Amino acid sequence: MDVRRLELLRELADRGSIAAVAAATHRTPSAVSQQLKVLEREAGVPLTERVGRGIQLTGAGEALAATARQIATAIESAEALWSEFTRAPQGTVTLSTFPTAGQMLLPGLLTMLADEPGLNVAVTDHDLDRPDWATLTPDYDIVLADSQGVPAHWSQGGLRVITLMTEPFDVAMPLGHRLAEKPVLRPADLVDEPWVGAPIGYPYDRVLDGLAAYTGRAPRVVQRIMDNLIVERLVAAGIGLAILPRFTTRIHDTGIVTRPVAGIPAERQINALLRADRAERPSVRRILELLELEGRRVQSRYQHPAHRR
Repeated sequence: MDVRRLELLRELADRGSIAAVAAATHRTPSAVSQQLKVLEREAGVPLTERVGRGIQLTGAGEALAATARQIATAIESAEALWSEFTRAPQGTVTLSTFPTAGQMLLPGLLTMLADEPGLNVAVTDHDLDRPDWATLTPDYDIVLADSQGVPAHWSQGGLRVITLMTEPFDVAMPLGHRLAEKPVLRPADLVDEPWVGAPIGYPYDRVLDGLAAYTGRAPRVVQRIMDNLIVERLVAAGIGLAILPRFTTRIHDTGIVTRPVAGIPAERQINALLRADRAERPSVRRILELLELEGRRVQSRYQHPAHRR
């Protein structure tokens, strides 16, 4: 079987449609379809089937796509091994980030790249309405993603997940709020409070799910806002409390204070998410090393007494 046709099948598994594969690989849809038909004849079994107006992989197609991922990873590993003998990591690594991860990790990463001649990063920022960061991995070498734990479909899809850092969540409230007198909050303290929530499915929102499970009462969410800067302003105005990330929430001269909450899970992992074959590239591996280093620095910085709240 031709490796290039196997790669098209793998792209179809990841992207879900002939049109998306054609756009990503700079081919026409008819050319993609023709190559997949050739691959199907070589395999001797149906690899795709019609579903409505589109197609999906058969069981055999899914199995062969998984094999294609393994082949791509092996090829990248071999090329990486050879590159290590011939030159330092070079080239441009594409990186997708979401706003708060970018605030924490990009300044240090891009500063360190000044000492890495020939190695560059092209950054794109995303803030997804319903974040499924895995959908970005076909288009970027590294995707910065936040999660509470590792979703099953990430590993089932053959993706590599490297946890860069862990960030606690705090409860944000306006200055002078009665709960500001407590150094640590408990779920019972938060019953009956109004909330400025995040979109459903966000890690912040899942903290409110944990609060509901613990107290047996659903939190009263008066607004759902994606942008944390807007949330900070609404909290300062007394519209409601909010769950916000500790390291990037502004608490100086903003009219809000934050307090940790105990008794329920209240943290997220900042991960690097990427295809297994891209993880073998020396340039990508070096950027991952620098991201891990910066993640450790960020956590260490906020554990210093000068940054404690």
